[in-house]
Amino acid sequence: MEQEWDPRTHVEKILGTESEGDFAVACWEAGQVSPYHCHPRATEIYFCLRGGGVMRTPDQTVTITPGAFVVHPPGELHEYENGPERTLLFRIRYGADLGGRILRWRGHPDVEQTPEEAEYFANHPSGPTVDPENPTA
Repeated sequence: MEQEWDPRTHVEKILGTESEGDFAVACWEAGQVSPYHCHPRATEIYFCLRGGGVMRTPDQTVTITPGAFVVHPPGELHEYENGPERTLLFRIRYGADLGGRILRWRGHPDVEQTPEEAEYFANHPSGPTVDPENPTA
């Protein structure tokens, strides 16, 4: 399995593609956080191989440990925050369109929504109950 680590942001390596999807490894350093995002027309599945952290959705926070997996149906907002050690996640995405829409990216104030993302969230209000800006609230 190909692994690559970056201290600034997690690294995803696509290992293969199928007709309507791909599978990849995602390599995380301690404390890294993904964008709070969704895939409007794709399902995303994560399986933790080593390390771990927490996955947040609008409705819950799930602890991720080796052997755990989580499924995000199309359109579900989610954010992964890595724990204190390196983590390796296996990811599968499948659907009509794998593209994501970023609502915001905690710790990355320089990343702004594209006009397409802003339009998407204006038309699909998320109403998150778990706020990634203040996840312990």
